[in-house]
Amino acid sequence: MHDHTSKSTRRTVPHWNRPVPRPRESRRLVRCHRFGHDHTDERTADVLEAIEREATRVHERLTHDNDIDAVEMLGATGSGKTALIEQLVSRSPASERVGVIAGDVAGDDDARRYRDLGIPVADVTTGKDCHLDPERVGDALGAFELSRLDTLYVENVGNMVCPADFPLGATVRVVVVSVTEGEDVIRKHPLLFQACDLVVINKIDIAEAVGVDPDRMRADLREIDPECPVVLTSAVTGEGIEALERRLRDLQATHAHEH
Repeated sequence: MHDHTSKSTRRTVPHWNRPVPRPRESRRLVRCHRFGHDHTDERTADVLEAIEREATRVHERLTHDNDIDAVEMLGATGSGKTALIEQLVSRSPASERVGVIAGDVAGDDDARRYRDLGIPVADVTTGKDCHLDPERVGDALGAFELSRLDTLYVENVGNMVCPADFPLGATVRVVVVSVTEGEDVIRKHPLLFQACDLVVINKIDIAEAVGVDPDRMRADLREIDPECPVVLTSAVTGEGIEALERRLRDLQATHAHEH
């Protein structure tokens, strides 16, 4: 999945700083309201700017200093983030050097699953916090020999609200939802989907059993963001994983050539 273009041509623009076309252009103002303040409130602006500065430092360290493609995976607990990352890692070429940051409130269950794949892993637990932040991610990078990585997956804490306001410095931001969360899950969480680069609708192999139409979910995404790409997958059967790999490659290549 990794693009081995030279670093001189891989000057990316972080997704949280890129110009955003309609209907996503109001994202920053909406986010500020989520902190409980008007968007002109200086304290809110200071918090957001500090987060973005730290995320930019992480992005520079990964993408520009070490030529690493970082993929953040967000979504609710049980959406299938871990299983999808396992599929992507298992299918990666032997020459691709992959690592994972596993974020959870507590425990090392996901981290142990990744270690079973024989790849380097940093287990980050947040305690009471419902999301990772760029400072925690920056600290976790010390667990890796960055010069020996091509791709880093960052699995955020299972949550569909808080992470929208906390970019982590990744090249690509992916939101994973599953059909088991209900047909209305996307329209109930518009802010997160406005803050991502790709949406994965997972567990389509059991859509009929749970009475959910994935096409209805896809239509809801089109209402929120007509230009956001979406992939339908089953981490159990492998359906759609190849399409997900292609989408990730396309997004990484696009970001690598933005200025």
